[in-house]
Amino acid sequence: MAVNNILGLFAHSPLKPLARHSAKVTDCCKYLIPFFEYTFQGDWENAEKLRKKISDTERQADTLKREIRLKLPRGLFMPIERTDLLELVTQQDKLANYAKDIAGRMVGRQCPFPPEMQEDFMKYVVRSIDAAEQAHLVIDEMDGLLETGFKGREVQFVNRMIQTLDDIEDDTDQMQIKLRLMLRSMENEFNPIDAMFLYKILEWIGVLADQAQRVGSRIELMLARS
Repeated sequence: MAVNNILGLFAHSPLKPLARHSAKVTDCCKYLIPFFEYTFQGDWENAEKLRKKISDTERQADTLKREIRLKLPRGLFMPIERTDLLELVTQQDKLANYAKDIAGRMVGRQCPFPPEMQEDFMKYVVRSIDAAEQAHLVIDEMDGLLETGFKGREVQFVNRMIQTLDDIEDDTDQMQIKLRLMLRSMENEFNPIDAMFLYKILEWIGVLADQAQRVGSRIELMLARS
């Protein structure tokens, strides 16, 4: 039997749940875009509805994560370790947790960013979510990696995708620096607690991109071991 056929029999299906989990996690993150648009408008009622939607989606991702952990068979005939797949699920699941936490804290404090910052802040949010979406695209390519036994041009293609993910994360670092400077120039307009809260939100949004990069780094490590 050809090697590719063996891989198809024993290794192809375990990555399908991984991709479904990644898609659900990415949905969680993408809901933050309309969520913050509502906060800019002071529409906390609709912001709360989206917070609940993010929370519900995060729970669905948790369910998928548990199914993967329970059902991923041992002794898989794959060029990657079962433990590496489980660790990858853990890392990508953190993205959904961060999205849920960001929305919950914003609704809890109800402190929107000042109008002068909102356009640049939204670009920052979108770019951070670009990182989560890029990580998902990399996960989607893992089936192709299995078909080639984690060798050849497909590996190079995935490595380029991971480099793009690193570039996106670098962009968010620079955007965060700019936003911090903007906030510092007007922080006297806020009470100290609100000012510190807004600084923390900037940090938490950056964590989304950082965590997406960790997902890519985990896949890169798996490729190096295979």
